[in-house]
Amino acid sequence: MGAEDREDRTEQPTDKRLREAREKGDAPRSKELANVAVLGSTAIALVVFGPHIGAAAQDWLRAALTIDPAILGRGDRLLPHAGQLMAGLLLPVLPLLAVALAACVVSPVMMGGLRFATQSLKVDFKRMSPKAGLARMYGKESVAELLRSLLRVALIGGIGAWVVRGAFSRLLAMPHGSLESAVAEGLGFLSTALISMIAGLGLLAAIDVPWQKYVYITKQKMTKQEVRDEAKQAEGNPEIKARVRQVARQMSQRRMMDAVPTADVVVMNPSHYAVALKYQPGMRAPTVVAKGVDEMALNIRALAEKHRVAVVEAPPLARALYRQAQVDQEIPVKLYAAVAQVLSYIYQLRAWVPGRGPMPSMSALDVGADGAPDVDASRAGELT
Repeated sequence: MGAEDREDRTEQPTDKRLREAREKGDAPRSKELANVAVLGSTAIALVVFGPHIGAAAQDWLRAALTIDPAILGRGDRLLPHAGQLMAGLLLPVLPLLAVALAACVVSPVMMGGLRFATQSLKVDFKRMSPKAGLARMYGKESVAELLRSLLRVALIGGIGAWVVRGAFSRLLAMPHGSLESAVAEGLGFLSTALISMIAGLGLLAAIDVPWQKYVYITKQKMTKQEVRDEAKQAEGNPEIKARVRQVARQMSQRRMMDAVPTADVVVMNPSHYAVALKYQPGMRAPTVVAKGVDEMALNIRALAEKHRVAVVEAPPLARALYRQAQVDQEIPVKLYAAVAQVLSYIYQLRAWVPGRGPMPSMSALDVGADGAPDVDASRAGELT
């Protein structure tokens, strides 16, 4: 990344940019935090398992220093005996090893999460370039890492010298004491040294963790153009969005047309608007199952006539239903009376038998649409 490119990257990275970086295995890491996690957990484990390790070490020393007469002069038994001694030495420290391995996972989780990125395993020929290698060796990050390493060595070395100097007289006296006291003294000295080193590394980690996060965020910063391009990608291509809306509209229209044969009545205007209504016992109010204008209205009417669904021409009511009612929802309360009048008319026609009395007729409809005064629809009466 050149100097000019870095100057252009003034915008904070988006969540998408950070997520993609983590998927590639690029996440903030702190060696100091890892050192503190491993040494700290090991020290705690040493305090917890110390007595057990000390007792096991004594038993191991006794077994190692005791010569078994059965193996004297038997070269074929020396190797198995050495293997048993090594296994006996390893078993007591297994808890410490397990805790240390578990602590190795803690640092990545605390910094940026633990993720196995397969992309980081791919061969990158750019990283094999000698020029890129020299740039990494003598770049600012390498210089900063060198300074941190020198500071780490100086701090740990100073702490180690201070601990050894304080315990020097006791270390010299250890060979003159018993085995039990020597083991206890050695474990105490080791615990003191570990705690002192952890304190020093903790100070380095407290400085290094915020610095690593700052460097990581700085490296992931974006240009204004990148932010705009990502926003466009998130919103979607306009052509694709238009196509999605078109498909959704077609599916909605197809679903409405499938529901027309189940309607009780289609209210028309007489050809510009069409609203199909359905009412069944148990419903609180009639429900709109389909509606449309112009060509869609004509299609709804044709389908209704094909399936012998009643069609009533009531222009004011059709306009009011189209504007105020939604598909698959109940009609507005203020249209209850007008729709009930239409349905009552439909039910009377269904029950009417030619030759048995006059044909039912529908009286004037009172429709208050969009706050307009009531409209006299006069006799609306075409039934098919």
